[in-house]
Amino acid sequence: MREPAIRLLANRGAGRSAGPYIAFGAATTQIALGASKQISFLMMKCPPATSALVLLLLLQGCSHPGLHQSLRQNPPANQTAPQILAVNEPWFGHSHHISVGYSSQDPVVIRRQIDQAKAQGISGFVVDWYGDREPFIDRAYALIQTIAAEKNFHVSMMYDETDEENGATDEALADFAYFRETYLSPSAPGHQAYLLYNDRPVIFIFPKGGHTDWNRVRTAINNWNPPPLLVYEDQPGPIAPAFDGVYAWVNPGKRGWTADGSNWGEDYLRDFYGKMQSKYPDKIAVGGAWAGFDDSKASWGLNRHISQRCGETFADTMKLWRQFYSADRPLPFLLIATWNDYEEGTAIERGLAKCGPDAQPRPAE
Repeated sequence: MREPAIRLLANRGAGRSAGPYIAFGAATTQIALGASKQISFLMMKCPPATSALVLLLLLQGCSHPGLHQSLRQNPPANQTAPQILAVNEPWFGHSHHISVGYSSQDPVVIRRQIDQAKAQGISGFVVDWYGDREPFIDRAYALIQTIAAEKNFHVSMMYDETDEENGATDEALADFAYFRETYLSPSAPGHQAYLLYNDRPVIFIFPKGGHTDWNRVRTAINNWNPPPLLVYEDQPGPIAPAFDGVYAWVNPGKRGWTADGSNWGEDYLRDFYGKMQSKYPDKIAVGGAWAGFDDSKASWGLNRHISQRCGETFADTMKLWRQFYSADRPLPFLLIATWNDYEEGTAIERGLAKCGPDAQPRPAE
């Protein structure tokens, strides 16, 4: 479970969005032109393109051909855009989460999700994983990694730290050892799909109570061959030496939450990119992008909102990194939060909220 009082995205479930939406990518969906000023502009000004290219157009504009390429184990020297990843929540079908109409343990669903994500220019899923605390999620992760290998797609684990005060470090050590043997070893099904950066596995960490001694974990995993890279959630304060990188996460910025959701995170992302450039150029920076936020459906919700702004929040967060990174100093990864968290209103799997005469926007409170 995620702690909603501390993190912006908590224990995430799924439910079909009730309103109209702009759909991306899959052949069974269509893009609603004109629903977003930014998307409409790109479709009018760029060369003819299918809706599958919209993510890539938002990311780089119209001047970079050949963007359909899978995530490489080592980023090319001339890479000018980050590899796009998306957080996948693998707990659908579990009784602790609202119904989304499918199970995360259904191979047909997983294949469809991967095909749709690839069509949108997404290179891999970052999948939440809890060790043996959540057997349902562990089984779903195993299926996702195996199918990802079949489809030339990538997968990375996001370790959800326990919020228990006692034994957090020992639990993390045991979980990491299990994950290495089960999912990273040469005999592990789908191990070749695992996301590498400079030939090292990338592990994301979602912190909870802060009770884990990550220096101890770092010492232990340094004995792996190769040792993994640990990427931690961006938080106030200095980056601990145990971590190799930091990822941006959904945040309204220093002005905080507003009833109309107008604080979409611009100042937060500017601060994040600036900090990573000036203070931590030796760390891996993972940029952030999101469509919006609305936790009113979540049982733990605090009535927090980031407006989708007719698709402009997604468009703006997808491209803001370009003001800080260049071809000679590229951003390695951009992480979309999220692919399919419907309880907190961040999912892009089924598209973005539509604006127009037929839409029913959420009133300001």
